[in-house]
Amino acid sequence: MSDLRFPKAEKPRCLPDRRFPEYAYLPGSGLPHPVRHPDGHSFGATDEPLAWCRTGPPEQFLWGVDLFNYCYYWEAHEAWEPFWQYVGRTSEDWAFLKSFILLAAAGVKVREGKHGPMRRHLERAASLLDELNADIFTSAIGMSPQVLASLARAECADLLGPSATEVASPFSPADTVQPEYYGAIVVY
Repeated sequence: MSDLRFPKAEKPRCLPDRRFPEYAYLPGSGLPHPVRHPDGHSFGATDEPLAWCRTGPPEQFLWGVDLFNYCYYWEAHEAWEPFWQYVGRTSEDWAFLKSFILLAAAGVKVREGKHGPMRRHLERAASLLDELNADIFTSAIGMSPQVLASLARAECADLLGPSATEVASPFSPADTVQPEYYGAIVVY
């Protein structure tokens, strides 16, 4: 299994001044649970007020992007989940956020060596991304949701080789969400 305290490669950051957690949590790894254990990297942290708006992505969402791009999948999921719960199940934003949460969950499953659940998460994320309005969401993630769906499917196929558990990230650095494209996320 890959080292959970891996060095950070240089990639674009949405919030370059914010420090990453000491470790990327993986259930069953022996590392302290980030929020439940007193030694956890986020123990006692308070949540930011929730705000999902039309003028640009909130800081906590961008933090999730940074966490995901640097392979902190469990933490990225936790950063995005409050927004997903907030926007409501009938909006396109719900599907957008759910797809990101599923991609993060797939990253956790890769590290756990659980290929079946990883495949299901990636395919479900890709299906949700395929249905999104490209005109709205392309500016939010720097590529059309359909391109991201294709990347997820391709990575799923690539990761099912014999060394899948050694892969730190299901996405290559070139496939990371690019912060310079963030401008507006439309909420209906």
